Amino acid sequence: MSSEQHCPIRRVLETLNNEILQGKERALRLSFIALLAGGHILLEDLPGLGKTTLALALSSVLGLSFGRIQCTSDLLPSDITGLSIYDRDKSQFRFVQGPIFNNILLADEINRAMPKTQSAMLEAMEERRVTVEGTTHPLPDPFLVIATQNPVEQIGTFPLPESQLDRFLLVTGLGYPPESLEKEIIRNGGIHEKIRDLAPLLSQEELLAARKTVSEVQLGDKLVDYIFALVAATRDHPYMISGLSTRGALNLAAAARATAYLEGRDYVIPEDVQLLTVPVGAHRLILRAEHEILNKAEVLQSIVDSVPVPRA
Repeated sequence: MSSEQHCPIRRVLETLNNEILQGKERALRLSFIALLAGGHILLEDLPGLGKTTLALALSSVLGLSFGRIQCTSDLLPSDITGLSIYDRDKSQFRFVQGPIFNNILLADEINRAMPKTQSAMLEAMEERRVTVEGTTHPLPDPFLVIATQNPVEQIGTFPLPESQLDRFLLVTGLGYPPESLEKEIIRNGGIHEKIRDLAPLLSQEELLAARKTVSEVQLGDKLVDYIFALVAATRDHPYMISGLSTRGALNLAAAARATAYLEGRDYVIPEDVQLLTVPVGAHRLILRAEHEILNKAEVLQSIVDSVPVPRA
């Protein structure tokens, strides 16, 4: 892969990491991986840790349209997808697009929405289109949903079932920033105004070209065997009711390709797969009742550590 191909994405990442979103490098990198792989990302963490800031910064530097939904218990599916209204002047119905018709959609506190509303949005995420009254409306390309989720023990939340969690390519958290950085934030205040003034660093054409390049990253037979071995190990694990599905395996391969691209390679190596297995796979696992107290990420990491790594 030439440096000319790789440079635009690296420039955006370095700018955000070094100048705008210090301390959020992992979540930012995973967001780019989701975008390049054509998936979506779920950020699980407490309120006030910068999830909205990350989504705003990403849309600004990429020059993409941005929409935001504040999920509440009374949110309706049509509030997300849009609805048909009657135009008296033309004596006919016309479709008014909802916020999901943006390149980047922030679905804030998705687990505060009722299950029916959650399902409507996740269906649109999967199908990349919305059907209203028999008419299908395609969603824009590129299209990325950054959903946030509060801990389920908080009042007024409806946890996403595993079948809907499976629609997210990646799940990660943000965590608290380092002490020195948090003090700097307290001293200087928020950066929302600064983010709104960011100039795009990447054109939509460059982003779509990068996604095409990612899809062409080589995944050798040994790496296919390795991904299958990891998936099979989750299915055979004594703690599991259900391991990774074929969708999970496909998502892991796509995320590994995007990781290789960000590293400037046109081929996947085992380390790409190892780095992405937990954020791609942990949320898809279903533990047996007697093991539900265990941390899924730690269980999956132990599986990764136990599966032999292919060598050239």
